[in-house]
Amino acid sequence: MAQAAKPRTTRSAGPVQPIRVMKGRRSHHVRNFIFGILAGIFAFASLLGTVTHILPESIQAWPYMPVVVSLVPWFALLAIVALILAVISRRGFAAIMAIAAIGLQIWWQYPFFYNQTRLPRAAVAAVSGSATNTDDGYARLMTCNVYKGQADAQEIVDLVKSEHVEVLALQETTDDFVDELNRAGIADYLPYSQVSSSDGVYGNGLWSATPLGDPADDDVDSSASFMPGGTVGFNGGTTPVRFVSVHTTSPTRSRWQQWKRSLDELARMKFNTDTRYIFMGDFNATYDHTPFRDFLGDRFIDASRQAAGGFVFSWPADIDYVPTFAGIDHIVLDSGMVAGQVKSEKIDGSDHKALLATVQIG
Repeated sequence: MAQAAKPRTTRSAGPVQPIRVMKGRRSHHVRNFIFGILAGIFAFASLLGTVTHILPESIQAWPYMPVVVSLVPWFALLAIVALILAVISRRGFAAIMAIAAIGLQIWWQYPFFYNQTRLPRAAVAAVSGSATNTDDGYARLMTCNVYKGQADAQEIVDLVKSEHVEVLALQETTDDFVDELNRAGIADYLPYSQVSSSDGVYGNGLWSATPLGDPADDDVDSSASFMPGGTVGFNGGTTPVRFVSVHTTSPTRSRWQQWKRSLDELARMKFNTDTRYIFMGDFNATYDHTPFRDFLGDRFIDASRQAAGGFVFSWPADIDYVPTFAGIDHIVLDSGMVAGQVKSEKIDGSDHKALLATVQIG
């Protein structure tokens, strides 16, 4: 007897996904894939760029490496972008690299934003009066690279007047520019000066409100340029400080090793322990450059870092579509001195901003 055929049963395949949902999921996967790739690239680049801060100076003098190192603080922004992309795309390793880069940046850069050594109120009051007092232990200082004498001399004199500057250092001066400074009235505020040039074309100079003792064409014996020096007496002349206008070699093509050499030559000055110094000028190096930190050593202090007012970038300036991103101009103090009120000011015609600081000489 034939068995009755069993009725067919059908299995439920579940609800059919709308096409727009399937496309949405596909686009979500594509987005995460792209974000993940970018997160990995950005995280690796930011970590690699950040650690150039600690490279030996011999490696930092490799071709183009000084330029990369000058960008170190900006790699923090790249690391933040990488971390956001890594979180969105759930890329753990990329997130770890980004966090490592951010952590190193905070560790190395926080002194630019926080420092327990503060400029006393007496120093701020002393340089804020209507008249400049040259007999105390405080001074407003200024430095600027005038870009082959193309800076606006009248602007510099006006800034000297408004900021009550007592000592001014300029780099890349020319004879014509010095004449323009004189016509603009620099002698009314800073009547004493020492200007020198190693090539007879571009020079460096110091201007002071009080006499410059033992003026010299070159205090450093540098292969980069003559770096003139002069001694200024504070506290009624009882506290002598030697000022030097600094201009090292720019790290450009075929001059990488010369750039390092000029900073190494400057570093010899920290062994002259019988003189207290203040160096002002265009060092062509940021705090992230190892040769600059080697110059500072345990003796000298970068005024911008000690003032803890944040990064003070000075170069490039007055160049179309290029933001000011590097702090290569510095006011460097001897031990025991304290800096504050550090800022940069744009000067027409120059590719550098002027750098100013108030200093307690001690």
